Amino acid sequence: MWHDALLVMAKDLRVELRSRVSLNQVVPFALAVLVLFGLALGPNLHLLASETAGLVWMAVLFSCVLGVQRSYAIESTDSSRDGLRLSGLDPAGVFLGKAGALAVQLFALEIVLALVASILYGAPLTNALVLLVTCVVATIGLAAVGTFYGALALGARVRETLLPLLFFPVVAPVLMGAMKAWQAGLAGTPGKADGWLELLLAFAVAYGAIGTVAFGPLLEDG
Repeated sequence: MWHDALLVMAKDLRVELRSRVSLNQVVPFALAVLVLFGLALGPNLHLLASETAGLVWMAVLFSCVLGVQRSYAIESTDSSRDGLRLSGLDPAGVFLGKAGALAVQLFALEIVLALVASILYGAPLTNALVLLVTCVVATIGLAAVGTFYGALALGARVRETLLPLLFFPVVAPVLMGAMKAWQAGLAGTPGKADGWLELLLAFAVAYGAIGTVAFGPLLEDG
């Protein structure tokens, strides 16, 4: 399973490196969301600094949908999905590989957004360990949910609109937990992030387990 996961993960990352879709489309989109949401709050730098966590994670959330759609768009062309099913790869390994590739891209995006938000809105990136742990755990949860529901929506004609409808309500706890944990870190009170990190970890483990078990039937049905 882990060998197959590494193969799929490497394949997806190579595709993204060669196509540069994430660099040319997803990153600019995330930066635009970050800036536009900031403009909606007004020119008050104190307010913007206090809301940096929410701005960053909203941008990550919207970008995650684009990343998932891109991941499965690759599999839906030139009978790639059939080739994946007939390849003999462990379905659990395919799930973990696709989720891992998505998580790597999201984590890199979060680093970029955090740096840009710190520069634009003057939010000091204090307690970097809390912020990094939050990014890691929340990213695993987002990648697991996105990969799972991406496979669920793969066979639908309206998968581009169905995926956000399935994805956004489910990841509300991730958005809340990541935002609160980041707020605690940015405010210099890392102890307040512990409960939210536990929520994020439980969510990531739950959906990682669900996806590992259920991805095979979803891939066949798709």
